[in-house]
Amino acid sequence: MKNGIVYFVGAGPGDPGLITVKGKQALEKADVILYDRLANPKLLEYASPDCRFIYCGKLPDRHFMKQAEINALLIEKAAEGLTVVRLKGGDPSVFGRVGEEADALQQHGIRYEMVPGITSGIAAPLYAGMPVTHRDFASSFAMITAHDKSLKGKPNLDWEGLARSVQTLVFYMGIKNLSFICQQLIAYGKSPSIPVIVIQWGTWGRQRSVKGTLQDIHHKVQKQQITNPAIIVIGDIVNFQTQSWFESKPLIGRHMMVVTHGEDEDTLADKLRDSGADVIEWPKWRTENMPVNEEILQKIGTFEDIFFTSRRAVCEFFQDLAFKKIDIRQLTARLSAASEHAETELKKRGFLVSAIQSDSEKRLVVGSRHSAETLQTQKYCSFYITHENVIDDRFTRMIQRTISESPLHMIICPSKPSVQQLISAGEQIGISPEPTESRPPIVCIGDDSTAGVYGFTAVQKQDELFAFIQNQQAEKKLLHS
Repeated sequence: MKNGIVYFVGAGPGDPGLITVKGKQALEKADVILYDRLANPKLLEYASPDCRFIYCGKLPDRHFMKQAEINALLIEKAAEGLTVVRLKGGDPSVFGRVGEEADALQQHGIRYEMVPGITSGIAAPLYAGMPVTHRDFASSFAMITAHDKSLKGKPNLDWEGLARSVQTLVFYMGIKNLSFICQQLIAYGKSPSIPVIVIQWGTWGRQRSVKGTLQDIHHKVQKQQITNPAIIVIGDIVNFQTQSWFESKPLIGRHMMVVTHGEDEDTLADKLRDSGADVIEWPKWRTENMPVNEEILQKIGTFEDIFFTSRRAVCEFFQDLAFKKIDIRQLTARLSAASEHAETELKKRGFLVSAIQSDSEKRLVVGSRHSAETLQTQKYCSFYITHENVIDDRFTRMIQRTISESPLHMIICPSKPSVQQLISAGEQIGISPEPTESRPPIVCIGDDSTAGVYGFTAVQKQDELFAFIQNQQAEKKLLHS
């Protein structure tokens, strides 16, 4: 059998928008993806529905999968003729062991390609509001691992050279050894007053940064409970930073979950991210297309009203018409839509969109299997099922892990179906709808009698949701002031 190929892809530092075009293309054609803890799971949404995900995550105190096991898996899957992506946080060549993994492949005659990524040592400072070089502050910088085990767990480095010859020092994974790093630099000639900034979860919505000096930064980091993953930047360049454009966003530091229901989703999750929040969406859905219903299409000109439940329904329906070579001019019905997305799709195709009609004797509902089942009680309707939305279980364990590592501040249900989804299946990811002290606040948008039963907060519109979140933040600040 012909060997496959392995792509080593840099996932970037956390913000999913920082993936490269070439990295995205590799994810789209992968048969198997081996991904690290610091690679944002949202990037896996680019993968095909048949792609297999394998978690290789490492925590500071334990390894989920040993390096030899990772090497063996890469060899095994590529030898099966598969396209494999090794998705690494940041850039694969910066403290990413890519050399060891590539060497193992080369020894077995397996092809591979490298796709660089944006490293956190450059991106995290930029998101914190400063570059790593500046003609007035620093013309040189060094990226250094502080996770060296060669000296009783302390990094064994050329401290004199670093202290004297490099203007900006960027340490990776150095929180555990922060005090030792500062002591060594002072001992070899750095002034105790040299500024330092520590940036935790750089470019993620949970980013935080703390500024100090070589003399006091360790105490400040302990007080703020900053932990890995974090980047330490040392040098006069830190004085350039006055504020972070990213950390100034109104919802920065808020970890939220938006519950989805598989039909046209609005842009709520993206709006929350744009405001700085760290957002996960659950559940993840995949779409399975249904066979063409030729019986309905052959009499398409007999319907007086056609109602589309989603944008996807519009697209699939007109693709089916084209596939069966049915002239679009046979459509004489009034067309209506359940969502703005579906209405926009119809208008793009040149159709006028009518108001939703009450039951008529010649009405066709076009949409997913779920929407058809919901509307089965309506009289006189015929149904054209275009697709079925199915929960993608590949993402469930990822979401469980994300929630356990970074507890949620809020759960948002944008619609009645999403409320029901949370109540019926929330236990799968460890979220009980029942009111408990540990349960995060749950906010649902729109009228829903369930809200009072389970102690959810109900708001009418998205604007009210954002106002509610900001009021919560103000109350929290007041409480801790």
